[in-house]
Amino acid sequence: MKRILDNKLLKAYIDKHNIEEIFHEDLIKIMELHYYEKNESIFIAESNLEYYYLLVEGRVRISYLFENGKAMILKVYRPFNTIGDLELLKNRPITCDIEAMEDTYLIAISSDILRKAYMDNPQFLRHLVDTLSEKLHATINNSSYNFVYPLINRLSSYLVDCLGDKGYIDITSSLLQISQFLGTTYRHLNRTIKELEEKEIIKYENKKIYVLDEAKLRELSKNLYV
Repeated sequence: MKRILDNKLLKAYIDKHNIEEIFHEDLIKIMELHYYEKNESIFIAESNLEYYYLLVEGRVRISYLFENGKAMILKVYRPFNTIGDLELLKNRPITCDIEAMEDTYLIAISSDILRKAYMDNPQFLRHLVDTLSEKLHATINNSSYNFVYPLINRLSSYLVDCLGDKGYIDITSSLLQISQFLGTTYRHLNRTIKELEEKEIIKYENKKIYVLDEAKLRELSKNLYV
C-alpha cells in the first residue's frame, strides 16, 4: 500500500463521487488517498480494521476463507463502494480477505477516529445504513439469480460484469473459485465455457476469456450481478 500525497487527486475523487454530500466537512479533512497494486492484499480476515475505505477507482475481490482452508469469492466491488462498514459498526475483526484485482485507489478514514467521534453522528450513521442496505439487496439479488437461472445465463452475466473495453477478461481467480461464486461445480462450469466456445461467443486460452460476440453474450445475460 502506498499513501498518495496528492491533494488535487484526492479532491478530484471526492468531487467525482460526490463524497462531500455524504460526509461532514470535518471528516473530509482527515481523509487520505491509498493506492494498492494489482493482486495486492488490502485486508486479511481476522485482522483489525485500521481504515474505513471508500473505493473510488479499480476493482477489489471479496473472499471468505473457510476453516478447511478453502476460499469462496463472495463479491467483486467497483466504484463507488465501501469496505469495512460492518466491522466498523460492530467493532469486530475483518470477516473476509480483500484483494485488489487491478491497480486500485481507496479513500481512507481512520477507524479509531470514526469510532471515537462519529458513531453518534446522524449523517455518518445514515451513510452506514444506506451502504449496508445496498449490500443486503445485492446479496438477495445474486443469491436469487444463482437459484433461478441456468448456468449459461449466470456465467454470461459474470463475464459481462467483468468485461472492460479491452475485449477480453483476465481470469485472475481460479475456475474453482468462479464456480463457487456462480453456485455450481467446477466440471459444470468447464462444460458451460466449452458450450459458449462452440457457439463462437467466447474463446478461453492462457487465463483469458476473449469475447467474440458481445451482443450474444449480453443477450444470454438475463440479470447482472450487483
